[in-house]
Amino acid sequence: MIEPRIPKYQWGQRVRALIDLYNDGSFPDTPTDARLVGVGDTGEVVQVGTQTEANLPIYLVEFGERLVVGCLEEEISPL
Repeated sequence: MIEPRIPKYQWGQRVRALIDLYNDGSFPDTPTDARLVGVGDTGEVVQVGTQTEANLPIYLVEFGERLVVGCLEEEISPL
């Protein structure tokens, strides 16, 4: 069994995207593979969860109004 990783970031923390983030099909009204967030865009962590199979933290980050994207720790950094 893989031990859960302790989340680096907390709810309400401001973060920056380290890479471009693209639609993986999670946004049905947006074309698949459309860029959702660009490198350097800033947002706020609005929820912290866990990907159960790998025990990895998943962060829901609000980038602008009404755009909430699931991110891995490697895709964001603190401001």
